[in-house]
Amino acid sequence: MVGLRVVYTDPAWAVDETGSLRPDRAELERGILGPGISVELGPFDTGYVLAGEQLHQAVKGADALVVYRCQVTPELLEAAGPGCRVIARSGVGIDNLNGELLRRSGVYGFHIPDYCGDEVSTHTLALLLALERGICVQDRLVRADEWGIHRGQIPRRAADRVAGIVGFGRIGRATTRKLQPFYRRVLAHDPYVPADLMASHGVDRVDRLTELFERADAVILHAALTAETRDLVNTAVLAAARPGTLLVNSARGGLVDLAAVLAALSEGRLGGYASDVFSPEDPNRSETGRRLLARDDVVVSSHRAFLSHESELSLRRRVAAGVRAVLVGGTPPPEGQVA
Repeated sequence: MVGLRVVYTDPAWAVDETGSLRPDRAELERGILGPGISVELGPFDTGYVLAGEQLHQAVKGADALVVYRCQVTPELLEAAGPGCRVIARSGVGIDNLNGELLRRSGVYGFHIPDYCGDEVSTHTLALLLALERGICVQDRLVRADEWGIHRGQIPRRAADRVAGIVGFGRIGRATTRKLQPFYRRVLAHDPYVPADLMASHGVDRVDRLTELFERADAVILHAALTAETRDLVNTAVLAAARPGTLLVNSARGGLVDLAAVLAALSEGRLGGYASDVFSPEDPNRSETGRRLLARDDVVVSSHRAFLSHESELSLRRRVAAGVRAVLVGGTPPPEGQVA
């Protein structure tokens, strides 16, 4: 085993608090991959270069790629060349892995679907409860010397309300356990999960997404982003929501039509929107996103629901171990395989 190369195109953990690239932070990966396998980081300017010739030159001849936000495209795969045997997604979700392309090309692809279930479910509850109790509005008012118990919207009693989850996979089920002490009832919509399994978690299955919005006072999105689910929450779906419904997105920005969310908030159809994810990723980069950020009934965070010291280390270890399994052992990745 001589001269094997693993290129991490855009690892978030290699950028320090000042925004500078720190290649020395890859010692964990080098230790797991072992001797004879070099670890390289993708091109970096003021941020990672995620497309184009500079990226393609960086991955040329790589035996493995690890992507984070970087999209796997025919051009990227062609640039890596025929020796590339595996592409790992450093995170949950396969929307940027291009599984069909990898299957056609005979390249293994995998992600780590369960490394941050506790973090994402906890973050989801934090976003939802911040909306329910008006925490962020009160925080801003008090800091602005506008102290007042009744300033901002008066909250409702969550114990009388119904919560709904869209997507009942690992994270949806973890969120359910944390929702149940706060809400009277939990519903779920997921066409790929049987009612019996949901019942075992104390959840009622709802077949139609519009019905979920008709019945729930708060709706949480935990679905994967696929061609089927892009803009899943749109004008037609939101029209079914009961006035004042809260919507929380901890999954993928592409699941919602932001313009439809903005309109529903303006009409009072939605009582609040909380999101950890947007498309584009920074909502300040779009006009609709900026209009949402100006509203008191919107709570946001910067795509960090997954984040804890423990989850980040676990993810890095498991990604490196999966890549090594392919390069050294010639075996498929042990988990999260998509191609």
